[in-house]
Amino acid sequence: MVTVYIGLGSNMGNRRANLQAAVNMLRELPDLQITAIAPLYETEPWGLKEQEPFLNTVIQVETAYSPRELLSFLQEIENKLGRVRKEKWGPRTVDLDILLYGHEVVDAPDLQIPHPYLLQRAFVLVPLLDLDDDLTMPDGRFLRDFLPAVADQKVNRISEYLV
Repeated sequence: MVTVYIGLGSNMGNRRANLQAAVNMLRELPDLQITAIAPLYETEPWGLKEQEPFLNTVIQVETAYSPRELLSFLQEIENKLGRVRKEKWGPRTVDLDILLYGHEVVDAPDLQIPHPYLLQRAFVLVPLLDLDDDLTMPDGRFLRDFLPAVADQKVNRISEYLV
C-alpha cells in the first residue's frame, strides 16, 4: 500500500455535494482506503480568474493501485459527476488530482507526479499541510517552506469537513 494525497475541487452546482459524492465514490474502490480528510476551503480561481469561487480539500488515502490505475478511477469519477473539459482551468463540477504518490516521480504527457502546480497553489498546500505539516516533495524539500510564495492567494477555511 502507498500513501497518496488527492486534491479535490468544485465550483459548479452544489460544490460541497459534488465533493462529498466524489469521496463516497472513492470509498467504493476495493483497493483504496481514505485515511484522512482536510477541512474545506473556499478559494479564488487559479489560472482562469473569471469564474465562481471553488471549494477545495485534500484527502489522504492508502492504495494498492498504480498511479495510472488511480488516475483512471479519478477521471471516471469526474465524468460520472458531470465534469466537462471545455477549457484549461475552467469551471468544473469536480476536479480530482493526484498530488503526491508516496515518494514516486512520474513524468508522462498525461500524468505528472508530484502535481506540476502543487507548489504554486495555496488551495493545495494549505489543506495538504493540515493533514501533515512534515510532508515533503520526493526530493526531500518540505512543503511548508513553499507557503510564503503563495501567501497572497486567499484560502478561507470553512468550519466543515466532508465525511
